[in-house]
Amino acid sequence: MMNLMADRLRELPPYLFARIDRMKSEALSRGVDVIDLGVGDPDVPTPAKIVDRLAAAAREAGSHHYSSYSGIRKLREAFSEWFRDRFAVELDPDGEVLPLLGSKEGIGHICFALLNPGDEVLIPDPGYPVYTAGATLAGAVPRYFPLYEENGFLPDGESLQKLVTAKTKMLWLNYPSNPTGVVAGVEDYEKGIRLARKGGFVLCHDAAYSEIVFDGKKAPSILQVPGAKETAVEFHSLSKTFCMPGWRVGFAAGNRDVISALAQVKTNLDSGIFLPVQEAAVTALRECREDVERIRAVFENRRNRFVGALNGAGWKVAAPPATFYVWMKVPDGSDSMSFTSRLLQECGIVSTPGTGFGPNGEGFVRMSLTLPEDRLDKAIERLRRLR
Repeated sequence: MMNLMADRLRELPPYLFARIDRMKSEALSRGVDVIDLGVGDPDVPTPAKIVDRLAAAAREAGSHHYSSYSGIRKLREAFSEWFRDRFAVELDPDGEVLPLLGSKEGIGHICFALLNPGDEVLIPDPGYPVYTAGATLAGAVPRYFPLYEENGFLPDGESLQKLVTAKTKMLWLNYPSNPTGVVAGVEDYEKGIRLARKGGFVLCHDAAYSEIVFDGKKAPSILQVPGAKETAVEFHSLSKTFCMPGWRVGFAAGNRDVISALAQVKTNLDSGIFLPVQEAAVTALRECREDVERIRAVFENRRNRFVGALNGAGWKVAAPPATFYVWMKVPDGSDSMSFTSRLLQECGIVSTPGTGFGPNGEGFVRMSLTLPEDRLDKAIERLRRLR
């Protein structure tokens, strides 16, 4: 057989999630009633106004042509308005905002826009695997900074500073965090901005879960830090905020030079968002803000129900302050992958081993609360038996 794979693909870390998918398929083939808590795919229906606008726009003349790479101006304006109202930060819709085919697309493409082979990228461990994939595929070198439970899964500024070299070109932060559920404060972002400005590199902040925050609190934007636009960009997603994961719509905001470079990559490798989806996204941002609170309340109630039941059953689980994930310690004597396997074999529950997010995720599993309450209750029943 011909060896067709590019070397850069061999440099990617093993895709652990593919192994989990195989395990799940095997269980399903045996007739197991599998409860999948492994995927962060919101199950709450997309608000009706958004769906109705999509349907209407899809019937309008001219809706099915190619759309602009930079998105319609109305959408960029809607993103800017939402950002101003939510974070009290002004954004120029013609230079500081770029619509994306989901934030994941932008997170991957920004590496091609800014990184040369051999450049170094500072990446949180545990963290979203796409930070590593994007850097590796661009020929850059990932450098990991560990996030420890005893430090609230927040970066240690002194340790982070020691990783900075003349080759450092990018730093990734992600709060609210996938997978830990931790929320950072403005003071944490200030440290990152100071470090990036001093080192002359770009700070990329993944804020996809900014609206899934509990207990009456709000997550800040890194662009609220004075001077942040000199060095930072922030990625947002409608997937979580409005339960639109399959619609593939998000945006990047911040430093206009970085936004321009990202737009240039999109022009060469990508296409614009389907026009009816853009129209529906405008409706979401301008008319469905009350739905955001309703969606958030669904996940907060599930968190309370699930974590409360687990702790009542003898597990020791911290309630995540944000996201729809539970970052749970595995029992003593287990490692993340073996416990993931045990959950599937003995309970029919799919989870994600912490090591799927980096070596420092060892000792944890991530469970997603994106299933109806009755399925989560059934998962709790099975976990009780496991104890």
